[in-house]
Amino acid sequence: MPAPRTVLLTGAAGGLGTLMRDLLPQYGYELRLLDLRPIEGEPDAIVADLADKDAVREAVRGVDAILHLAGISLEAPFEKILKANIEGTYHLYEAARAEGVPRIVFASSNHAVGYTPRPRGQDPLVPVDTPRRPDTFYGLSKSFGEDLAQFYWDKHGLETVSVRIGSCFPEPTSVRMLSLWMSPADGARLFHAALSAEEVGHTVVYGSSANTRLWWDLSSARALGYDPQDDSEPYAEKLIAEQGELEEGVEAHAYLGGQFVTDPPIWPH
Repeated sequence: MPAPRTVLLTGAAGGLGTLMRDLLPQYGYELRLLDLRPIEGEPDAIVADLADKDAVREAVRGVDAILHLAGISLEAPFEKILKANIEGTYHLYEAARAEGVPRIVFASSNHAVGYTPRPRGQDPLVPVDTPRRPDTFYGLSKSFGEDLAQFYWDKHGLETVSVRIGSCFPEPTSVRMLSLWMSPADGARLFHAALSAEEVGHTVVYGSSANTRLWWDLSSARALGYDPQDDSEPYAEKLIAEQGELEEGVEAHAYLGGQFVTDPPIWPH
């Protein structure tokens, strides 16, 4: 499809949303911002809860695509995850269907497959069709989002690219993150590819840079036109000196989900 001009960015006040507010306009997008709380310096941003069906439908009306970053991004009690991540995502999809929005880019997560063993040595990279093994209620909500996306494609023809994001920060902060890190610039490249690629149906991709220590297969992302430019390796020496290599026999080091498997960080963080 031609690159959409107007994109609804949900979760625009969050960490990833803030990064994308700065980076995506250079690709020609006009962003319509939505968040649960006001955004400093953005008086036109929509302040709304995804639980408010009428407000959500009004927010999606007239946009060309949606980049859905909103929701709880750490572990929380199931009731909170249910409201924010599961019901909220359903409300967004239903509003998009009703208003004829053709595509959503959904922020899934590596935690949808968090109990997948991490590759070691010469092990093959983890493919996108590996069975989902969520590590938390948060990861479970991302598995639901991927299924919801598939259903809305099969039932209603609403396209989605589900991006299983690793960690998108200006630089990696842990040895584990050396394998899953996505630089903000590469994040913008990937979201742009996901918004503008032709005929995606429902496509699942992993979201990271082209890291030397990469654990998963980026081929489905590259097929969209994603060409990552960054690598976490320049940060490796310092992080390993501070934290040590990932240890065998440590449960949190054995799986893609890392700490989320054993002692997940709790929302709000």
